[in-house]
Amino acid sequence: MTIQSKRYMVILFAVGFILMVPLIAMQFTNEVNWNLFDFIIAGGLLLGTCFLGEYLFRKIKNTKYRTAVIILLIAAFILIWVEMAVGIFGSPIAGN
Repeated sequence: MTIQSKRYMVILFAVGFILMVPLIAMQFTNEVNWNLFDFIIAGGLLLGTCFLGEYLFRKIKNTKYRTAVIILLIAAFILIWVEMAVGIFGSPIAGN
């Protein structure tokens, strides 16, 4: 198994673990109410961000530039996640 495929396996397991949090929370409280579509969208967003981050990490050699780009990627992920969750900007993806 190559290093790259090991990284992909770690990403897949990490995303699966993150998605287990709302799945388990749904068993104990009514406050978390996700359906299959929510899990698909969250999984796609997480996988896309992680795989893009891994790709950028491999391709960008300058440490300062790499760090800045990864921070921007994480910030974009957080903004999209928050917008989809509560609609801070009132865009159509939030259901407003």
